Amino acid sequence: MNDRAALLKGIRAWLVLFVVCLVLSGATAFPLVHELRWTEDVLRSLSVPHYLPTLMDWIVQVRQGLDTADTDYPFLLYGTDWLAFAHLVIAVAFYGPYRDPVRNIWVVEFGMIACAGIVPLALICGPIRGIPFWWTVIDLSFGIIGIVPLYVVRRKIKRLEAVTFESTPALIPAT
Repeated sequence: MNDRAALLKGIRAWLVLFVVCLVLSGATAFPLVHELRWTEDVLRSLSVPHYLPTLMDWIVQVRQGLDTADTDYPFLLYGTDWLAFAHLVIAVAFYGPYRDPVRNIWVVEFGMIACAGIVPLALICGPIRGIPFWWTVIDLSFGIIGIVPLYVVRRKIKRLEAVTFESTPALIPAT
């Protein structure tokens, strides 16, 4: 396998990993009420309230809030439906770099900017909304972890661009 093919294969593998994680992250925003009930049940069965009472208190508080919203104000949860949809739409955009990485590197860079944007959003909005700092750290991890495969992809695309440029004969007219 030549360098170009190996780079393309690596780029596509990293992009598939990123897109799968993005889709999973988005898809989990649809059934929040049920997920929180299930999470609370699982944590109780694992004795988490005994070992991590603060975590359990937070999960219970969030679950109660979602239950109330679901019962009394279900339209509020429509916002999480749009959040999920946005994840899915953004995931579709990564088909461009999958198909033609060099031409569509901007999508990868856009993704990196979005991941970086998670940091100020979490640090500003978390305290405003009363989110515990340890949960804000979990939110920050999505941006920090998400940027890693995109950074790897961007570097590989730049190498692919260089390899492609080197192997393309110059378009200089013969004299």
